[in-house]
Parts: sequence; structure tokens; C-alpha cells
Amino acid sequence: MTDLPALAEILQTARVVALPMHTRFRGVDVREALLFEGREGWAEFSPFVEYGDAEAATWLEAAIADAWHPRPAALRDRIPVNATVPAVPAEQVPSVLARFDGCRTAKVKVAEAGQALADDVARVRAVRAEMGPEGRIRVDANAGWNVDEAERAIHALAPFDLEYVEQPCTSIAELAELRERTGYLDIPIAADESVRKATDPLAVARAGAADLLVIKAQPLGGIRRALDIVAEAGLPAVVSSALDTAVGLSLGAALAAALPTLDYDCGLGTASLFADDVADARPRDGAVSAARVTPDPAALERLQASAERRDWWVDRLTRCHAVLAQR
Repeated sequence: MTDLPALAEILQTARVVALPMHTRFRGVDVREALLFEGREGWAEFSPFVEYGDAEAATWLEAAIADAWHPRPAALRDRIPVNATVPAVPAEQVPSVLARFDGCRTAKVKVAEAGQALADDVARVRAVRAEMGPEGRIRVDANAGWNVDEAERAIHALAPFDLEYVEQPCTSIAELAELRERTGYLDIPIAADESVRKATDPLAVARAGAADLLVIKAQPLGGIRRALDIVAEAGLPAVVSSALDTAVGLSLGAALAAALPTLDYDCGLGTASLFADDVADARPRDGAVSAARVTPDPAALERLQASAERRDWWVDRLTRCHAVLAQR
């Protein structure tokens, strides 16, 4: 990687934080992240703990680019966002949605391990009841179904007027088959993991396996690389986040602000899932600001991770920095 700052320069401002969550999400109750400050401001390095160094290094590349280089010009200053509903029991849906001020769209997690399709149907039904007929509902399976399960689930959820189904299956071949099987239902298929975790993020578009792409700046190596992927794919894009702190959400908002068109509400309202954060990035009137975020010093102190977890993240940062030095 060119223009790679010295490790010591990054470590000089590095802070590791642990953010408590209102509801368990993606298997975690606390979200950890490493934040640091460069010439342009603060940035976030927060690949999920199970990711290997090669994959995590791309997230570090995004953080370094954001901290040391100017962001692309913004075409808009407010970004409309969706509410995010974890795989909670249906009766908890109203309290979850109440945290997302003014959001007209909800993304509902489905295909949770240990749950049944009936749980998904009940949850989506509760979301539709809360949002009314004008609300938009999209569901995210995180590749939790095989093709037959996905087809069955889409049929069961179709009465709730879905905006799209995100990453119902794992492979591009499965997505293509599912899209062919369910095309007559006119429910678009969105690709997330098939973009951000793929060695070739454009393969899903070339295969005709998705109707739109879910784009996340950190996993793709930064805003400019994400913009290039959207332009090359030629598909509509939904900008989302990876359960980021307010600093990471600011990176996603800058990506959304730089897109030529923004046809879908973005998955950048997830600050409402946290009980505390390094700054207030919760949506207001269904939108978030595209401005860069500076963490509150008091919040950095309040939310600092244990010494053991800080050491773990610093070791990881050190290894990933070495990976980037070889690229």
C-alpha cells in the first residue's frame, strides 16, 4: 500500500472502545473497535473478531485512507437511513423501532440460527403492523438459507410487501438460481457478503445473480474503491455499515453522500442499536448527517476497553499493518 503511515504514528492516537448494545446483534452484546486520528480526522478499524488478518487488513486500508486523505466531494449533506430490527421476538419490535426516529424503512434480520421461519414471519408481520402500509420492509438473511429454504421463506414473507431480500444464500450460483425461481414475485435480491467478502466483488453482478448491491466502505477498502465497484457493477447500491461506532458510520455516510444517485435508504442508522457511543450518530427524522465525526473525549474514556482487549486490538492492528506494507 502506498502512503502507508508508520505504525507508531497510528498507535500514537489509537483508542480501543467497547460499546454496549441494547439487544444482542450478530452474536454480540458489546461491539469493540479501534479508533485513531490522522491528518484528516478520526477513523475506525473494526473488522469482526473472527476475520483473518488478510481480510481485516482491507478494513485497515479503509481507515487509513479516511484518516489521512480527503473524502470525495459530497453531493448531499443528509443521508436517509433505515431502522434495523435484530432477530427479536415479535413483541419486542415496537420498542426496537421506537429508537429509530422518523425512519420510513426497516431492515429485519431473518434466518437466525436456532429460530424457525415462523419466527421470521411473526417478526416481519409485527414490523408491517408498526410501520403501516407506506413503510418499506427489507429482510436480511446473512446467507442463512439454502435455495429451497430461501424460496419457501420468500413465499411466506411476500404478503408483507418486501422491498428486497438481502443475501438469502451463500454462493453466487445459489443467488442466481433463487433469482430465477422467484423472479415472478418481483422481489429483488440484494448481495452483501457476495460483494464485501468476495475476492472479486464484481462477480455477482457479472453473473446476473443480484438486482442490487449492498456496499460497505470498511470491508471494501474505503470510499473510492466502493465508488469504483458501484460504477463498474452498473447496479443500484444500498450503502450500509458493519455495526460501526459513530466514527465508522461517518465513513459510510460520506460514501452515501458521494454516490451519483441514492435510490435506497441506507443502513447507517445502527447507532440506535447501541446503549452508548463515542458520539451521537442516531438518526433524526429518518436521516443522519454526512459530516465527519469527532469522538467525544469523555466518551472515549467512558467506553475504553479493558487492557487485555486493547492489547488484542493493538496486536491485530500491528499484524494488519504488516500485511498492508507488503501489498
